Amino acid sequence: MSRTSTYAATDGAAYEYFVGRWTKRLAPLFVEAMAPAGNGPLLDVGCGTGSCALAMAAAYPGRPVYGIDVSDAYIAYAREQAAGEWPCFDTGDACAIPFEDGMFDGALSELALNFIPDGLRAACEMRRVVRPGGAAGACVWDFRGGMVFQRLFWDTAAGIDPKAGAARDRLFSGALALPDGLVHLWQEAGFRDVERKSITFRMEYRDFADYWEPFLGGQGPVGAYVAGLAPDILGPVEDAVRQAYLSGAPDGSRSLTATAWAVRGIVP
Repeated sequence: MSRTSTYAATDGAAYEYFVGRWTKRLAPLFVEAMAPAGNGPLLDVGCGTGSCALAMAAAYPGRPVYGIDVSDAYIAYAREQAAGEWPCFDTGDACAIPFEDGMFDGALSELALNFIPDGLRAACEMRRVVRPGGAAGACVWDFRGGMVFQRLFWDTAAGIDPKAGAARDRLFSGALALPDGLVHLWQEAGFRDVERKSITFRMEYRDFADYWEPFLGGQGPVGAYVAGLAPDILGPVEDAVRQAYLSGAPDGSRSLTATAWAVRGIVP
């Protein structure tokens, strides 16, 4: 991400429990769909706890893979996950990528650009560090139409707390949350042959606790919102979200769909 990221990113293990376990599901699907060009180095921009970089290293063994993120906590966690020489993780700003022009054959950004206030600058930086003819891609959650676990939470909480509705609206109405948001960004950044794709998988929860407890870790917009709730609001919100999760059935496993918008473009 960038130094001005709006994402609460303070604890790698908490992020992994919250959504990192799902970015691991998404990452290999994203890497396969984006098909980085050439045989040279690859870059993961806003790498978080490392899911995309690890997926690239697994898909393209022997190729140098780098991951950068502004969160020291996430970089430390990502380094613990790397078993071999690659990927290599370090702190770095998506809006000022610390690599030379044209250094990479490909660059990807998984679930980060919509939390960077200047997404265009980050996209232009990705174009800068990828060689002409190389490919760059990004994906973001389809918050409005394809993220059941988030809609369940925000729509339920909004019925109790107006602040939840305001937070939901900011998240769901962002330009990159819309179907063509990434396409327009990539075109404005100067990529050619821009393609949009949709990637869907399922989030499997053991029970309500497995769904609810990750929100308590304080990561991302949901975690920051929950962490800031007074007890007299937190209790009713949790109870209402529990009822929405159960939906009239006994507590237990739930399988929720998750969709991400993805875009790929070529550097002229």
